[in-house]
Amino acid sequence: MIARVTLEIALRKEFDYAIPPELADRLEIGSRVKVPFGPRQVLGVVTALVQESTHTNLRPILKLIGQQSLVTPQVLQLARWIGTYYCCPVELALKSVLPEAVRREEAGWRERLYVRVAVTVTPDRPLPELTKRQLDVWSVIEEWRELPLQELLRLTSTTADTVRRLEDKGLISISPQISERDPYAREAILPTQPLALNPEQLRVMETVLHALQPPVATAPATSSASPTPPAGPAPPGAAERTFLLHGVTGSGKTEIYLQAIAHALDQGKGAIVLVPEISLTPQTVERFKARFGSGRQQTLVAVLHSHLSGGERHDEWHKIRQGRARIVIGARSAIFAPVHPLGLVIVDEEHEHSYKQEETPRYHARDVAVVRGQMEGAVVILGSATPSMESFHNAQRGKYRLLELRNRVDDQRMPIVRVVDMRKENRKQKGVQIFSQELKEAITQRLERREQVILFLNRRGYSTSLQCTVCGYTAECPNCSVSLTYHRAAARLLCHICSHETRVPKQCPDPKCGNPAIRFSGLGTERVEDTLTRLFPHARIKRMDSDTLKRKEDYRQILGDFRAGKIDILVGTQMIAKGLHFPNVTLVGIIHADLSLHIPDFRAGERTFQLLTQVAGRAGRGDVEGEVFVQSFTPFHPAIQFARRHDYAGFYDQELEFRQQLKYPPLSRIALLILRGRNEDKVRLSADHLRKELEQELAGLKDLVIAGPAPAPLARAEAHYRYQIMLRTRQMTLLGHHLSRLSARLQLADEVSLTIDVDPTNLA
Repeated sequence: MIARVTLEIALRKEFDYAIPPELADRLEIGSRVKVPFGPRQVLGVVTALVQESTHTNLRPILKLIGQQSLVTPQVLQLARWIGTYYCCPVELALKSVLPEAVRREEAGWRERLYVRVAVTVTPDRPLPELTKRQLDVWSVIEEWRELPLQELLRLTSTTADTVRRLEDKGLISISPQISERDPYAREAILPTQPLALNPEQLRVMETVLHALQPPVATAPATSSASPTPPAGPAPPGAAERTFLLHGVTGSGKTEIYLQAIAHALDQGKGAIVLVPEISLTPQTVERFKARFGSGRQQTLVAVLHSHLSGGERHDEWHKIRQGRARIVIGARSAIFAPVHPLGLVIVDEEHEHSYKQEETPRYHARDVAVVRGQMEGAVVILGSATPSMESFHNAQRGKYRLLELRNRVDDQRMPIVRVVDMRKENRKQKGVQIFSQELKEAITQRLERREQVILFLNRRGYSTSLQCTVCGYTAECPNCSVSLTYHRAAARLLCHICSHETRVPKQCPDPKCGNPAIRFSGLGTERVEDTLTRLFPHARIKRMDSDTLKRKEDYRQILGDFRAGKIDILVGTQMIAKGLHFPNVTLVGIIHADLSLHIPDFRAGERTFQLLTQVAGRAGRGDVEGEVFVQSFTPFHPAIQFARRHDYAGFYDQELEFRQQLKYPPLSRIALLILRGRNEDKVRLSADHLRKELEQELAGLKDLVIAGPAPAPLARAEAHYRYQIMLRTRQMTLLGHHLSRLSARLQLADEVSLTIDVDPTNLA
């Protein structure tokens, strides 16, 4: 037999290697191997086993890594599809499929010393003579029967010498053993039972269970054929198993997820639950562990996200691969978890742009989830209170089945939304204000009633720019075309693109000016927190943004304190906008609702509507009706007005009309070609050359629209100039084929790189 191996080097081809006799029975598709490549030794994945090769004198595989194949045939097929559709080498797709901690050659398991009882104490075999200290330690060991040595030392406040003396007496044995790292091992989670569903939830549940019920044949894993992406023609039967669950905030979508997973487990199948990275809160994980994985010995639920250490991610991943964990909760990369057989995939908050990978391969986890469901015959549920235009359009066209939850559970009312015109407010209060008078009064009332408040501003730092009032100088990043943000706590000016930082000048740096009266303008969460402290000195205030969350447990701790009532006012960026359920929150204030409206992106209105609706949904989730104040300088913008009325259908219809006129998604597809380089002239000339090559290569695509080249909205980032070309078409699969072919032969100027972003979510 001959192994066809895809190396970790992105060469866009596979290489044949001979299989040594000692590996013949152990090697399989998906195995990780070390092979010779020229003078080097490199790692790769076996992607096929064949009988013959067109090459002679094949070099043998050097080493098999791990006892089990790390890439299942189903996930391997998915990686091939990603490489084809997103115009990237399959080698890079395979690297995304396997976490770095799993790809390493050396074993990533942690060994710890364990203490075990070695004898059974009986009347015929009593304990030898022990000191009081030894007796205390023995009683703990006898109760646990087996535990890590370090844990025993912590429980008994003793030394290793005391424990070793028990070993000398033959009472215990101490030996190394693999110890799994569980990020939630110290969490005390109480088990929960399924909740009674209301009539709306029951109708949705019956439809999902019907789709889960019939056995579905798994697609052949050896085929390299590429399924059609979600926005293209769906294969027969796919729509019957792909659902868009459109439920208002607080409508009980999570309970439907939990009961659907229970049904999949009853059928012997596993489930993957995707949540936006920032929504991996204790609440999200705890709800699933409480239902399926509570108790010290339970390992049914595995968690995969970027806040885990490398060791924790290694152990969680292998728990899934070995079949001991049947439910996976995680961020976008969790869609590649080796769950087999896979019965259910849930994408919560499916509209979130954080599901889009911003590095090659630039896949969108929501779309990959739909394709994986098609490949493996799994049911896919896309859930959101504010679905993306693309998903809702697919549901309207019958590619997905639309399920709706129009009401909150337990007859809770949607919050009252009040839009405050800050133009009038500033005239009334004679100056630029952070808080309107109405919002300040509402906060005072909540504090008096001991209710909680969430204030949202999607911008961190203290002030967004430092300006000179005399000469007009603005402190800008030397590497990026953005102004520096003032962070008061650190007393530094920071760039939020490249992390450049510098000290705050005492006077205007322009040598011709030197004005000492430079001033800060704009506001961020740090300034909001500072102003709140002065307005409400007795309130317990906490800020939550990436500046305050330095350790991985900070997020969990702040939300735990907020849930316990130790915080009165929580100020934060978009990380507090979704996935949170706090019944005592009765007021939400949106400080500057216009921020996302003014970005140069056709999705600006959609994102604003989604963000406002999601933030507003944090209010009124208990017995007291919620209230939301939206402060805006453009209060009559359709996105704000539709969000005020909780009217998704009205927003969708108007937005679709706008997209139709300009041939933007969901009525077409976009590929964004981005050129980067340190020399602007080289980048611009390369962009012009690429435009000519595109016109020649894509002459056969009749509906194609080419826009650009032009400088990107963020024209310079990390000392690189950026130009882009936008392609719009309905035939993305065909366009992707041409782009892959073009990029393979394209010759660009030195130090100029090209990135192809299919279905981009960020045009900046």
